[in-house]
Amino acid sequence: MQTRAPKVRKPRRWGRRIKWIALALLVALVGWGVYLDQNMNRVEALPAGSTAESSGTNWLIVGSDSRADLSAEDEERLGTGDAAGQRTDTIMLLHSGSSGSVLVSLPRDSYVPIDGHGTNKLNAAYAFGGPQLLISTVEAATGLHIDHYAEIGFGGFVDAVDAIGGVDLCVPRAIKDPKAALDIQAGCQELDGQTALGYVRTRATAGSDFDRVQRQREFLSALIAKATSPTTLVNPFRVVPLADAMTGLITVDSSDHIWNIAQLGLAMRGVTNGGVATTVPVGGTPTIGGQSVVRWDRDRASQLFDSLQKDQTPPESAHGP
Repeated sequence: MQTRAPKVRKPRRWGRRIKWIALALLVALVGWGVYLDQNMNRVEALPAGSTAESSGTNWLIVGSDSRADLSAEDEERLGTGDAAGQRTDTIMLLHSGSSGSVLVSLPRDSYVPIDGHGTNKLNAAYAFGGPQLLISTVEAATGLHIDHYAEIGFGGFVDAVDAIGGVDLCVPRAIKDPKAALDIQAGCQELDGQTALGYVRTRATAGSDFDRVQRQREFLSALIAKATSPTTLVNPFRVVPLADAMTGLITVDSSDHIWNIAQLGLAMRGVTNGGVATTVPVGGTPTIGGQSVVRWDRDRASQLFDSLQKDQTPPESAHGP
């Protein structure tokens, strides 16, 4: 009687299956990235005739107060009012390079020359000529070349904060400001989108605009730090709505892409991880033409921007205000 040879089991093809699953995930991830990139808001922001030169990479980050995407109910809930047009409540310069990251607040009332419009408040440049004139004005005032532009709007800001489950921040003092729909107590706490918007917009403190720009720097750093933390990035229930919110939150230059936003996030994390966050040095706040304006301390401001132009860490003597 002939004995049958034992049946040899074929090895399970788990290795091949895992490869196919990984490939499918990679294709899905790339497709999602392409989708996000195509849906980003873009504008012709960088002036074509720029002659400024500097080392490292410079972002101009602008907080827009446009109500264009807000309903009447949103305006009432968020305390934004219904002002027409578009202005810049927040103007920050983010430098990154071999010397680390430096975030500089440029007060919106900074009294600077604006091409074709004499000398005026910095945020008037945006009202006169949009992002291009604003960038040209900043380049002329600082001597730095602006490589990228990011504009943050009201509605997207709220959505982004809520998408990551709020942002933890230690508030030094209680603030109540009905104009900003804000009533917040002192202490470390989690801020949701609506509270966060009121917190970065209010001027109802002793230092007014100077306090506000400091709060804006601190909150933006905390927001980026949480948005790029492992607990957010590995959680699809957070990272997917966050990415969707970011496409509505940020308007960038026509040449920027989704990977540039990732670079922006890394540069902001550098600010929280040993970088420098400051305000341009201020020399005075005189009244000119019936308006209170901010004059920069020319010597200290030159120290600050000369350091950034050479991609060096600015000395403490150049920190403002």
